[in-house]
Amino acid sequence: MAASPTPASITAAYLARYRSVAAQRAELVPLTGAQRRFLLSRRLDPQGRPAIVPLFFAFPRGTVDPARLRRAATRLAELHPALRGSLTTLRGTPALRLGEPSAEVREVAVAPGGRAEDALRQALLGWLPEGPPLRLLLARQPGQDGEELLALALDHTACDEQSLGLVTADLSRLYREDPSAAPDPRESAAAVAAYREAVELQLAAEAAASSPAAFAHWAARLGALADTDRVRPAATELPPPTGMLTHRLPAATGAARGAVFPALLDGVSAAAVDLFGSERPLALGYPWGGRPPAAPQALGCFLNTLVHPATAAPADLTELSACWWDDLDHADTPFDEVVHAARSAGASWPGTLDGLLTFEDLHRRPPLVLGGTPGRETHLTGRPIGAPFAVSASHGDDLLVRLAWDREQCPDDDAARAAFEALLTTLRHHLGARPGDPGPGARSAS
Repeated sequence: MAASPTPASITAAYLARYRSVAAQRAELVPLTGAQRRFLLSRRLDPQGRPAIVPLFFAFPRGTVDPARLRRAATRLAELHPALRGSLTTLRGTPALRLGEPSAEVREVAVAPGGRAEDALRQALLGWLPEGPPLRLLLARQPGQDGEELLALALDHTACDEQSLGLVTADLSRLYREDPSAAPDPRESAAAVAAYREAVELQLAAEAAASSPAAFAHWAARLGALADTDRVRPAATELPPPTGMLTHRLPAATGAARGAVFPALLDGVSAAAVDLFGSERPLALGYPWGGRPPAAPQALGCFLNTLVHPATAAPADLTELSACWWDDLDHADTPFDEVVHAARSAGASWPGTLDGLLTFEDLHRRPPLVLGGTPGRETHLTGRPIGAPFAVSASHGDDLLVRLAWDREQCPDDDAARAAFEALLTTLRHHLGARPGDPGPGARSAS
């Protein structure tokens, strides 16, 4: 009796559908697994809000020329096809439709007695998905000596962590050059070809990573995950308010640099258990990935979301690191395949995340320089997050750690502070920092 054929992976099935509806459509490009996940998240959001990635830079008053910035941003969108694409669906199959280059650059008015931070926060909350993926919003702090604050925001379907460095470097260069000539059509065509090649190589890597071995790995790792009985956020006009705590630890040096991410995983696990208890493993998501070998370094969304099961058991960092490296061996398995594997092993987990961890090495991202002045990067509180809580770590001259929490799902601010302290205690234990480490202490903002 012949063996049953192996079922096609979710990625292979998507590609087959895409090719059947998009053949000979030069303006269409298939979606990576990460883009499909963000599209699904948008459809599940009560208000259809997209995930956005904002960076905030403060400049001395009068630095930014909005007209010059608009020309530079439009040229940036010409050079990077992901910034002039819009999500579309053909016969139930999602794809990216390439259009004319555009970018939104506008000044945001600050209310009398208000702050530039509040004006930008409200403007980003009103993000309409129909607009361009790249938007730059400028607000000037009231007062004679007030700074001007620039939000550089991208739809997450168009960027990942590697893309942020491309954006700041290219935008700085284009602003300095102030291009006014029409773009070279050959350059634009080459950019589209490079982007298409990068996406196709990414999808090939995802299809190859959707193997029986990867399926078995994720089934074993995540088979104990379960759905949460926490109340989901209501379908309100605005997302629930978020709180934030921040702290700076010394930068990790020497051999400790390689331990930063496993230490963060353990620290975020400690925070999650502190917030939600240890009755069940908790699903912590973190982005990981880059570009497939030999792929053009195209700007776009090529990362994957990996899932770490957090438990209350104390972690030995060597053992945790070994499990993490095993997970990275299967890092190209798309998120939808991972959820399917976990559920096949008995998990009642629907794919929702209890917490998020993002990590950025600031040495890999050039500063945004406008008019010869490097912007001072800052962070705004109160923005919506994609999970009950999220931890962001930025490693540069120090290790800046931020914990944000959704006050609708985590209404106790004291519990959030205790969870943050559990995170910091774990990091100090693994990285050797002392409780009296330099830098401003934890502070709350809302």
